[in-house]
Amino acid sequence: MTPVKDLFERNRSWAAGMRAADPKFFSSLANQQSPEFLWIGCSDSRVPANQITGLAPGEVFVHRNVANLVVHTDLNCLSVLEFAIDLLKVRHVIVCGHYGCSGVRAALHGQKVGLADNWLRHVQDVRENHAAELDGISDPIARERRLCELNVIEQVRHVCESTAVQDAWARAQPLEVHGWIYGLEDGLLRDMNCTRKGIRA
Repeated sequence: MTPVKDLFERNRSWAAGMRAADPKFFSSLANQQSPEFLWIGCSDSRVPANQITGLAPGEVFVHRNVANLVVHTDLNCLSVLEFAIDLLKVRHVIVCGHYGCSGVRAALHGQKVGLADNWLRHVQDVRENHAAELDGISDPIARERRLCELNVIEQVRHVCESTAVQDAWARAQPLEVHGWIYGLEDGLLRDMNCTRKGIRA
């Protein structure tokens, strides 16, 4: 177990290493924020956006919640989305789920986890909307993995339906929305091939 006070020492070591590699790193970072990417991912501690994409601090704007959901009544997520698009002018919104998501697993099996049951109701809706496909998968691990994928695809649709994205596309602002999934077992990202680049006719 790592004592909390040790985090300060780790922070000092990290900052010193960054300054040694680039003496101007922090002064440059402090004076600008112009990421091209907004990452909407799961809160899972094993899925850190910067590290798995190889991006430095300042290169990705991040919003995370349990099971990487985009809910039309979640003002937190919608505010991040609007801020990223309207002020930061990000060019890509990435919804990234991951295999082995405990939130998706709980929704799939109807496991009670407390207050988050209300939040995971949205994943249960995805499960119910795709019940025929999921029930046709006999292997329980494959079924869970497929729900993780379907959840990403559904959240991409929710991003695209948001007013922030619809307004950006209406004014011809360059913006793409992507759906990816991350494998905890191999550290690799996979494209779900559901990218949207504008309002469909």
